[in-house]
Amino acid sequence: MKRLTILLLALLCAFSARAENYPYRSDYLWVTVPDHADWLYKTGEKATVRVQFLKYGIPRDGEIEYTLADDRLQDDKQGTATLKGGVCTIDMGTRRTPGFRDLRMSVQVDGKTYKHHIKVGFSPEKIVPYTQEPADFSAFWQQTLDEAARMPLSYTRERYPALCTDKVDCDLVKLMINARQCIYAYLFLPVGAQKGACPAVLCPPGAGIKTIKNPKPFYAEHGFIRMEMEIHGLDPRIPEETFAEITAAFNSASNGYLENGIDSRERYYMRHVYVAMVKAIDLLTSLPEWDGKNVAVQGGSQGGGLSLVAAGLDRRVTQCVVNHPALADMAGYAEAGRTGGYPHMSREILTPEHVRTLSYFDAVNFARHISCPVRMTWGYNDDVCTPTTSYAVWNTLTCPKEALITPINEHWTTDDTERGHMEWILEHLQ
Repeated sequence: MKRLTILLLALLCAFSARAENYPYRSDYLWVTVPDHADWLYKTGEKATVRVQFLKYGIPRDGEIEYTLADDRLQDDKQGTATLKGGVCTIDMGTRRTPGFRDLRMSVQVDGKTYKHHIKVGFSPEKIVPYTQEPADFSAFWQQTLDEAARMPLSYTRERYPALCTDKVDCDLVKLMINARQCIYAYLFLPVGAQKGACPAVLCPPGAGIKTIKNPKPFYAEHGFIRMEMEIHGLDPRIPEETFAEITAAFNSASNGYLENGIDSRERYYMRHVYVAMVKAIDLLTSLPEWDGKNVAVQGGSQGGGLSLVAAGLDRRVTQCVVNHPALADMAGYAEAGRTGGYPHMSREILTPEHVRTLSYFDAVNFARHISCPVRMTWGYNDDVCTPTTSYAVWNTLTCPKEALITPINEHWTTDDTERGHMEWILEHLQ
């Protein structure tokens, strides 16, 4: 790890950053400062947190009720602490095994309840994944890709004026993955891009059934080809209401796509999605504007997991940038007392047969095969993609790697971090 970026009291002034735990234009503010500046302890060390609560910038008194738990697991302790002058100290205890503890607080002020939480880590560099690599993992994926390669590259491409500017051209692409399944993507290129001039960046999506969210054409403004994709074969021009109806029908708590076909590695939903990552790279490297050298993958959450998958599957990937990856150590909950990764499947779902299927699709196992440089960023307060499973990925990587750790962050990144991803890729071009 080359670098740690710690965001602590400086965030008092950062009201322009939209954050769940530091609300934008909020009347109130929690400030939580562990007694270790990096929020990290060794197993067996006691963690203490100084807590401050302000409303309208004024320290307020009150009685904090709190609970303590291991990362995303059942509460194991509760207590109260009294704010005096808006300040109190809470003992978070320790862990005897590597991992994170979560302090959840609530206080009533002026008839309203305000909540906050903070996680601190204990020897997280020693976290190892639950997920093991099957003996035939590489053979299974080589066979899968060999089968997919028998279908020639097939796609349509049409201009998408709504995302075109005087600097950026945008096309809507429909890419066939096999004879029946496709994905859609926005393809951004610099206006007037020359043959052989542009590195390529593939951006897979976060989880859900939705349109392609928050495209980043500024990559093309800096000379990149950028492809922002979805994974379900749904035209992003579909109205939001229709996406909501599809989600209700096919991605509810009882029938989510990340559990679809989990009884079989051949039928599991994500198999064709992982193939789609390679097919998308086939498309990018076929473009005359591609520079013939650089293919980066960049994504967050599910997109972060898929970026690790692509980098582990395809040696053409030369840079990999990941925010708080999902799809990592997904079967962790199968072991009592262990934190697992998004989509946070229940122990009832995680039968031995299902655990075996997931092992062929877990980002941790793809991380074992990555050789290109990786930039990875995550926050400790994330409950969607926990710091426990981010460290399970990070500790597994043996390639050149750089970390940007932002402890206060929940499941989000700032615009500066997103721009920093592009700058990192530029610095690591071949």
